Amino acid sequence: MSTSSTLPATFNRLAWSNLAAQSAEQIALAAAPIAAVLTLGVAEGASGLLQTALTLPFVLFAIPAGLLADRMSRRSLMAGAEALRALALASIVLLVATNALNLPLLALLGFAAVCGTVVYSVAAPALVPALVGPELLPAANARIELARTIAFASGPALGGALVGWFGASPAFGFAAVLSAVAVVLLRGIYEPARAETPRRHPLQEIREGATFVFHHALLRPVFITQFIFNTAWFLQLAVFVPYAVRHLGLSATGIGIVLTMYGVGMVIGALLATRVMRRLAFGIVVGLGPVTGFVAALVMALTVLIPTPWLAALSFFLLGVGPILWVISTTTLRQSVTPPRLLGRVSAINIMSYGARPLGSALGAIVGGLWSAEASLCLAAVIFGVQALVIWLSPAVALDRQPEMVGDGAVARC
Repeated sequence: MSTSSTLPATFNRLAWSNLAAQSAEQIALAAAPIAAVLTLGVAEGASGLLQTALTLPFVLFAIPAGLLADRMSRRSLMAGAEALRALALASIVLLVATNALNLPLLALLGFAAVCGTVVYSVAAPALVPALVGPELLPAANARIELARTIAFASGPALGGALVGWFGASPAFGFAAVLSAVAVVLLRGIYEPARAETPRRHPLQEIREGATFVFHHALLRPVFITQFIFNTAWFLQLAVFVPYAVRHLGLSATGIGIVLTMYGVGMVIGALLATRVMRRLAFGIVVGLGPVTGFVAALVMALTVLIPTPWLAALSFFLLGVGPILWVISTTTLRQSVTPPRLLGRVSAINIMSYGARPLGSALGAIVGGLWSAEASLCLAAVIFGVQALVIWLSPAVALDRQPEMVGDGAVARC
């Protein structure tokens, strides 16, 4: 029986809403810098400031979003966040149509739209366990990640094509329509009521979520592994393009094809995830992603000795296949061992691991600048090895099957 026929209809509405929301995000994120350069004529420095404005909400608002997701209806919160994104994108369309758009307004409205993205991304994993039974969590998370992967793989190309063919206004308008569709789909979801919990000072509630993650024998190594993985991944990305041109002899088209293999790997991994999780022990699947990341980094480092783009393409493919299994299995793990009242905050803390990305990029700039891109790739392989070691020394890989779902009476385990 197919996954779509076993998952309940209310979850399928969430899955389609997620696809629309993720596609809107990726199209808008691709269109914003292109529109800034082509429509507003901004230079590289100003474009960098725009990109900063489009990434700051993940650092600033992930934790507050998690707090809200544990205090109110997650479906309503997601609908409100997506409506905010639709309004921000529609405002950009109006400003373009009236020739009133400038860089500060584009950055401000883009910032508001990404705030909607952050809230949706935090609340969605917390809502899933309320819509499906424990046995269907892996399949449900695979569907959510497949939608994100499809949007990630196709959204930037579609956003760039829309701006190139029709201009900025249709691109942002299409993204706004997708966000509105996501809101409509969310309105048809029935979310079971959650037990009332006493309101405390926000800092106390944030501390409770952080304490749960960092004192939990399974979640702590998962967070550490993910933080180290993001550092290594963005260290590699920071130097890949100049390395590919200089050492591998790739053109812009060739680089695009190699990078596309990452999205191909993600799609294949998401499609195979449910079958893999049925056939292998749960902990083995958790450990597969970090090990695959390490192997991928070794393959990329091998291009220093064997400078062929085929090895680079294989590396990016492996970085897509393995880590998507990691995302699906560890999301299922978090949902299983976290009390429902904490799911929003725990999801937000997981997103905070993305803070390692600028660290990895800065490390790539320093090592690549002082030594070479080759040195950066070798360092990335070492760091990838560390994250694989962290998870394989943890009790998470010893899990024979998905843990039993916990209730709101559970406490952090040291």
